[in-house]
Amino acid sequence: MERYSAPPDQVGKNNYLTAICEIHRDSQKQLVGIIDVEKVLANIIDYNIKISDELLNRDISQHLQGHKILIVDDSPTARNQIKSTLAQIGIDVVEANNGQQAYSLLDQWCNQGKTVTDEILMMFTDAEMPEMDGYRLTHKIRNDPRMSNLYITLNTSLSGSFNEAMTVKIGCNKFISKFQPDLIVEVVHNRMMEKLAKHNQ
Repeated sequence: MERYSAPPDQVGKNNYLTAICEIHRDSQKQLVGIIDVEKVLANIIDYNIKISDELLNRDISQHLQGHKILIVDDSPTARNQIKSTLAQIGIDVVEANNGQQAYSLLDQWCNQGKTVTDEILMMFTDAEMPEMDGYRLTHKIRNDPRMSNLYITLNTSLSGSFNEAMTVKIGCNKFISKFQPDLIVEVVHNRMMEKLAKHNQ
């Protein structure tokens, strides 16, 4: 059995932990710290969030102003990177720390009579997170008819064929690895064009 909790207050805000995992097996208990990989990488790699001029000057950008995107990631560093990238094209963001928090928000909107795809253009989700990971979150969304048509992009530092296969299996629309601001914007542009095309039919 596994149980996740927030890091204790004693570690302060300037640390590399995103969660503590309490593991119970064979009457033994272990505590495992979950590290913010993106924060570690950000201290090593010079991550440039500037979007190329070619993307910024596309006509589709005028249609993005005021739209919102849900970002689901347990790493504050990763959320801030995506938020700063999207701010350059006029996108506002809604943030969730894990899959459970994200699903609760979507469920709340539905219970209030709101249409999820009116509230947000799409969702970017990390794969590995405490409480509920991105795979399970996507599975729950796809199996909930109130929100099953939400456009979902898996955005994780865990690149490779496994994640690409999981993207197809669980029903994500797109998979991109992290630290690629231009690719993030291209995904948003394509999603916006798809939405406009449906609206004009």
